[in-house]
Amino acid sequence: MMKKLLIAGLVDATGFTSGALLGMVLGKMLGADVFAPGYTNASMVGILLCGLGGGVGLQVARWVLTKMAGERKG
Repeated sequence: MMKKLLIAGLVDATGFTSGALLGMVLGKMLGADVFAPGYTNASMVGILLCGLGGGVGLQVARWVLTKMAGERKG
């Protein structure tokens, strides 16, 4: 039981971090820098993309984990 929880936590953390980084890179490519000084519209869009990327990455990671657990059961 403890091993399953550890794996689930690591998958969640990896998915969220990967998604947030992808969102940050996408924002940077669009000119919306998360780390720009002040709260400009561009930096707010960058923060939004970073948060959305993290949420999407988390959901994708959980979906993959569920899919893999279903394949193991048979």
